[in-house]
Amino acid sequence: MTKQQKQKKPFYKKWWVWAIAIIIVIAVNSNDKDTAETTKEESKPAVTASAKDKPDEKKDEPKKEETKVEDDVPKEYQSALKKAESYAKTMNMSKSGIFDQLTSEYGEKFSVEAAEYAMDHLEFDWKANALKKAESYSENMYMSKQGIYEQLTSEHGEKFTDDEAQYAIDNLKADYKENALEKAKSYQESMSMSPEAIRDQLTSQYGEKFTKEEADYAIKNLNK
Repeated sequence: MTKQQKQKKPFYKKWWVWAIAIIIVIAVNSNDKDTAETTKEESKPAVTASAKDKPDEKKDEPKKEETKVEDDVPKEYQSALKKAESYAKTMNMSKSGIFDQLTSEYGEKFSVEAAEYAMDHLEFDWKANALKKAESYSENMYMSKQGIYEQLTSEHGEKFTDDEAQYAIDNLKADYKENALEKAKSYQESMSMSPEAIRDQLTSQYGEKFTKEEADYAIKNLNK
């Protein structure tokens, strides 16, 4: 090699080497920027719809019917039903007896329609009421078995059905001999009747309707 011949430059001093280096630096910086922005976006909390932006779920739901059935029933009908319930619970009356009391001019004076509504909607154990009435007649008035049955079914009495009255009689725990004796004592003390007259009254179909055996027991024990 001659002195006139130019010396070769080291490769790092060549222009194209620096051009490639600059391109690489720019590319790296660009990638770093994109990565940083992506990381920043991912780190942001998830945006949730505010209460204001949320759709009103309840708005689309059909409104529930809040009006009670009773609101459509006339007040008179409601009153008749309450009165009927009172008679059934506190006085142990029959279904027919309550209806008559509700409509009677000497009773509650409800319209027939109101009374019918009351009885149609009154759920009650009428046999149980018949039994309670039978117990009352036995314990307080010392009535005979036949007398109680007829009083329960009478149109001028309690107006229970035959089935209800029979249920009461079949389930009534009563000592009819003792009932006959108490009736005999009552006749003797209040009406000063003779034993034979008392016996007739006890067994009469127009009187107390006790059996002969029950009347005999009463007379036998009348003065003891």
